[in-house]
Amino acid sequence: MLQSVEFKGIILFSKDYKEKDRLVKIFTEHAGKMMFFARNVQRKNNPLKQAIINFHYGTYMGKLQKDSLSFLNGVKTVDAFLQIQTDIFLNAFATYILSLVDAALEDNEYDPSLYGFTKQSLQLIDQGYDAQVITNIFELQILSRFGVQLNLYSCAICGRVQEKFAFSSYMSGIVCTKHRLQDKTLYKASPQIIHFARMFSNIHLNQIRSINISDETKQELRVFIDALYDEYVGIKLKSKKFLDQMKDWT
Repeated sequence: MLQSVEFKGIILFSKDYKEKDRLVKIFTEHAGKMMFFARNVQRKNNPLKQAIINFHYGTYMGKLQKDSLSFLNGVKTVDAFLQIQTDIFLNAFATYILSLVDAALEDNEYDPSLYGFTKQSLQLIDQGYDAQVITNIFELQILSRFGVQLNLYSCAICGRVQEKFAFSSYMSGIVCTKHRLQDKTLYKASPQIIHFARMFSNIHLNQIRSINISDETKQELRVFIDALYDEYVGIKLKSKKFLDQMKDWT
């Protein structure tokens, strides 16, 4: 018989199941993302009721099963991204980040590095750092989980690292001024945008002290990263569609 164990996790989403139960998908630190069954969680005094709401994270207790539904039994400690919960714009960015995690990982896939990166990204957004920039960093660095390996460090032909680069679809990487003249697959992105994309793809979140990027530059980054995802990943997420619609709001 399976024993109940403690595990750290971030709530990806939860939904009602019958009258009193819920199904909860949790990104756990040591077992990847798993779907849990929470029995009688809708009862008024059940401590799990508030602990499994979106944008909560903590230490949970349950029975983990790789080949079938796991069972969520209790919660030891729980915290929430409070600003994300109360701000619809931050909520949209955070929802998109969690949707990317769900799309990039298979169930039960061990990835504590991505767990820490996801948690830290949400914490920075919750603390007031620019949500779009943090999301762009997350998008670029999670590309490898989709099997996408882009060269954004040096010219794909000669290896130069100091240049005004362009991005070549044919080379799946950046090319310098000398080698881009005859390339007809270049993205319509300025050297400045390539510079930020290079930086974002390698920066550690601990290095971020402040963010000061113009709205125009952020919009150009959005177009560039969208083009990368359209060509190399090809997923269509509802959370991304909603995020795109927000720019038309007053």
